[in-house]
Amino acid sequence: MSYISGARLVADEQVRIALTKIDGIGPKKAIQVCYRLGISGNIKIKELTKYQIDQIEQMIGQDHVVHWELKRGERADIERLISISCYRGIRHQDGLPLRGQRTHTNARTFRKQIRK
Repeated sequence: MSYISGARLVADEQVRIALTKIDGIGPKKAIQVCYRLGISGNIKIKELTKYQIDQIEQMIGQDHVVHWELKRGERADIERLISISCYRGIRHQDGLPLRGQRTHTNARTFRKQIRK
């Protein structure tokens, strides 16, 4: 097991697939990271050296917003919407769907906190 940017990567997966388990890294960014470091995306995580893993972690930390930073940014955006009292902010605050979905019969999981 390897840990990169707080995500546990399975040793038997290909590098390009395993990197997508990190929040904020999708298939395209995973391939870009492998290409820029000169690592084949098809080799397994267990075949990487410690130096290569450190290189991957360093590049992801420098160039991409991942994991905690991403979640902190999302939370800050929601707090901003709530503070300016816009429609989306009020819906976030009340725990209701934001994008015009029906609430009379659907959105049960979203409204679960409100139900008694």
